[in-house]
Amino acid sequence: MPIKLPATLPAFSVLKREGVHVLAEADAMRQDIRPLKIGLLNLMPKKIQTENQFARLIGAGPLQIDFRLIRMSEHRTRNTAAAHMAAFYRPFAEVREEKFDGLIITGAPIEHLEFDQVTYWDEMRQVMDWTQTNVHSTFGVCWGGMAMINHFHGVPKHLLPAKLFGCYRHRTLDASSPFLRGFSDDCVIPVSRWTEMRQDDIARAPGLRTLLASDGAGPALVADPGHRAIYNFNHFEYDDDTLKQEYDRDVAAGVGIGVPCNYYTDDDPLRPPVNRWRSHAHLLYGNWINEIYQSTPYDIQKIGR
Repeated sequence: MPIKLPATLPAFSVLKREGVHVLAEADAMRQDIRPLKIGLLNLMPKKIQTENQFARLIGAGPLQIDFRLIRMSEHRTRNTAAAHMAAFYRPFAEVREEKFDGLIITGAPIEHLEFDQVTYWDEMRQVMDWTQTNVHSTFGVCWGGMAMINHFHGVPKHLLPAKLFGCYRHRTLDASSPFLRGFSDDCVIPVSRWTEMRQDDIARAPGLRTLLASDGAGPALVADPGHRAIYNFNHFEYDDDTLKQEYDRDVAAGVGIGVPCNYYTDDDPLRPPVNRWRSHAHLLYGNWINEIYQSTPYDIQKIGR
C-alpha cells in the first residue's frame, strides 16, 4: 500500500525515485474503494491447480478481489471435469462486453506450435485486442506473455534445443519499477519451457522495458506500459511441487528430461524440493494489484476510455 506524504516534503521525491509508492494528499482525497474485478483466462490443462496458484497470490493482500474465471469459447478441456467448467467458468464470448480491472492470461502447453497453428489463435487475438478497451492492466504468463508480446510488437519466440527446466537466478534490472517494489537485487524463478524470447528482439521493439533477466534463462519480466501490460515468461505462481510433478510425469512416460536445476535439495530428485521463490511471487503479484488499485477508474465502465 502507498504512503501518503505532502508533495513538497523532500522525502516525497526521494522515495519516489527509489520506487517507493508515495501518494500526494490531494490524490489520496480523491480515492474511493471498491472490489477489484480480476479475470483469469486459464489455458492450462490442470485448471483447478492453476486457479489455486493465482488466487493464492492475488488474494494475499488487504484489498477485496472479485475473481472471475474465463475460458476460450470453443476450446474444450480434457483434463478438468465438465461440471467444474460449467459451474465456475464463462467463455470469452459471454464476458467480452464486460470491463475488468485486471486480467491474467496463463501459459499453455502449446509452445512447439507456431502462434497461428494454435486452434484458438483467432479468438486469442480478439482477447488481446479486447484488453485494450475493456481491461485496465493485463498480466501475460509464460505462453500467454509470449503471445501478447508477439501480437502487439511482433517479437518472435525461438525453439530451444532442450527444455529450460528448473529454478534460475534472475537479476533485478530496474529497481525503480513499481512492479519490483521490495525486490532483492536478484531472485529465483521456476522455469519450464521449450522456447525463449530473446533480449535483442525485445530491445528492438519500442516501449518495452525488461525488468528481470537471467544469464541462464534470458529475459523474464517485461513491462509494456503502452498496452498497460506486463509479460512474465516464467512461473512465479508455481507451487512447491509443480516442477516435481512435471519431472515425475516425464520420467514415468519415458520422456528424456534432465533433473530440474537448483530445485531439489543437493539436486537429488529423491530429496524434497526447496521453494526459493515464494516471497518474490507474493511481492510481484501484490505490486501488480496495488498498481491496479492506485490507477483504475472508480467507475469501472470508464476503463478503456
